Parts: sequence; C-alpha cells; structure tokens
Amino acid sequence: MSLSTEEQIRIDLAATFRIVAHLGMHEAVANHFSAAVSEDGKKFLLNPKWKHFSRIRASDLLLLDADDTSNKEHKDVDATAWSIHGQIHQRMPEVRVVLHLHPVYTTAISALKNPAILPIDQNTARYFNRVSFDTMYGGMADTDEEGARLAALLANNHRLMMGNHGVMVTGNNIGVAFDDIWTLERACQILVTALSTGQPLNVLSDEVAEKTAQDWEGIPDFSRQHFEEMKEIIIRQDPSVLD
Repeated sequence: MSLSTEEQIRIDLAATFRIVAHLGMHEAVANHFSAAVSEDGKKFLLNPKWKHFSRIRASDLLLLDADDTSNKEHKDVDATAWSIHGQIHQRMPEVRVVLHLHPVYTTAISALKNPAILPIDQNTARYFNRVSFDTMYGGMADTDEEGARLAALLANNHRLMMGNHGVMVTGNNIGVAFDDIWTLERACQILVTALSTGQPLNVLSDEVAEKTAQDWEGIPDFSRQHFEEMKEIIIRQDPSVLD
C-alpha cells in the first residue's frame, strides 16, 4: 500500500530522531526537528515536548499550523520549538526541513570568538562560505521575535552556527538535511581535534575550498543514500519507529 506524502514524511522524520540518538548527537530530551507537509510550508510536523529521540514514532509527531498561535499553548509543544520552528515555517515556505541540535563539537566551535569552520579537509571545506553566524545569543529562544531574528539570518543560507548555543540546518529534503548536519558535526570534530594538537593548521586555499564545496553540492544523491542506509539500520533495530 502506498503512503501519503504526510505519512512518508512522518516516517522519515521519526527515523531522523532515532538516527541522531543512535549517533549520540542528541541532548537529553531537548532539541527539535520539524518538516513541512503543506505546499505553503505552514503546516508542519514537530517532535513532542521532552520525549527522548530514541523513542519517537511516526505517530508521535505533532501536526501544527504556523498561523495558529493557539498551538503554542499545547501541552506537548515546547516554547522554544514553537518560537524557532514556527517562525521559520511561517516566513520561509521554501524551507521544508529544520533540524536544530546542540552536538558537542559543533557547539564547541560555535562558542569560539571566531566560530568559522576553517577548510582543512573535505568535510570542513563543504562549508566554505556557506554558513551564517549568529553572535547575539541572549538566553533561551522562547519568543516569536527571537524566532523571526533567526529566520532572517537564514535568508541567504540554509545553515546557521548559533553562537554559544548550537547549530541549525534547513533544507528541502529530510535525507539531505540529515547528512548535512551529520557532516557539519564531523567537520567540527575534525577541526577541534586538529586545533587540540597545538600545531599550525594547513588551511586549504580559497580556490580548493570553493571547488570542494561545489563538488559536495553536486552529489545530493550521496546525502540521500546515507540517510536511507541509516534509516534501514534503525528500522531493523526497532520497527516501532514506523508506528
């Protein structure tokens, strides 16, 4: 039996939570992912408040409307999730997926005075001149105004290093967005490890870094297949993700 668009998105998004938990990139019962299910992007799925990523099923995901402010009063809607994801889905119909995490290495780089991801290998070069930066952290993002500010920072990019906070990746495909945030964490892990040696970094030239970033952009099928492989691992481990 074929699945509806929403049913498929539910499965893919639920699998993304499980994959991220499997990889140890989650943070307790915090952080949120969302995915649009309507053409205008305003109806979107979101994980329920304080449910561990490793237990999320397709049916657990909340269907919300970015135009319906009463959604933020729902007992299972986290205030910060509504402020950030609600504003992005309301203002940016081209964004179909929003992944927000506090992974260790990316968050460590975000806390540096200069949070730039220096291109020192293929993974770091993927982000050459392709990340926006937020240096105005002011506490928990629990207002519509803060969500709108973050959305504006994504206007010319789909990745945001959130200074002293974490990272946000947006996109038009769940699989590509997952691979992106995974590679971003791997890139930051490589950069932190290299910095920890105390030795000078061998930073790639702008020309090589740009060529490498363009090469990454030319293989979205690689990203989608990475996600499909990880999803299959998760389903075999625990088919309840499909429920």
